[in-house]
Amino acid sequence: MTGLTVDSATWIRRYHPPAPGAPEPVPLVCFPHAGGSASYFHGLSRLLSPAVGVLAVQYPGRQDRRAEAPATDVRELAAAVVAALGPWAERGPAYFGHSMGAAVAFEAARLSPPSVLFVSGRRAPSASRDEAFHLLDDDGLIAETRRLDEASAAVFADPELRELVLPPLRADYRAIETYRPEPDSVVEAPVEVLVGDRDPRVTEAEARAWQAHTAGEFRCTVFRDGGHFYLADRTDEVAALVSGRLAGRSR
Repeated sequence: MTGLTVDSATWIRRYHPPAPGAPEPVPLVCFPHAGGSASYFHGLSRLLSPAVGVLAVQYPGRQDRRAEAPATDVRELAAAVVAALGPWAERGPAYFGHSMGAAVAFEAARLSPPSVLFVSGRRAPSASRDEAFHLLDDDGLIAETRRLDEASAAVFADPELRELVLPPLRADYRAIETYRPEPDSVVEAPVEVLVGDRDPRVTEAEARAWQAHTAGEFRCTVFRDGGHFYLADRTDEVAALVSGRLAGRSR
């Protein structure tokens, strides 16, 4: 790593911790998308609590970490998160990553295998594409972001928010677009893939190609009429899928 802080309080947010005296829930580490933050998983955390405890990752450069320089390397992010997960390591957490977060979760899984790796809205390492949206000017990068998530229009319409959001967004795009995964890499964990059938960034074939990257079980769930951010309006279904998959885990 190149100077990233690795303490748990810096990297991990718990929106629904267990009540005093209650047993610790099954931990689920959630890795956000490019430009995203830990709060993206607040709704999922609420739905999964108290059986599953979401540990939402906060990347540097946004929200309460906005004074820090954003990272531009996927593997560096993954190593920092794994180091910050020390307090939960013995409980064998599951990982859930969306879009860029799926790549970060995959690299984290190579360092410290989770009980289950959920990859959402991301093509397999062996199905990589050459992209360079991070080299666009601000208007071009905003247009690409809005193409994937029209709800972001309100953020970019506010000049102050725009200035806060653009630097980490560009850094994240640089991180994922310069990331070169090993095409034959495999994780020692079951892999669950989630993808929307209308995702402009991931075809169903590219999503199912994740099967070649696990030494364990593989399953793929396709959300019909779902775009790149299908999770925003299908959170109930995602929560049911995740809780069902983790229900059999011993505590």
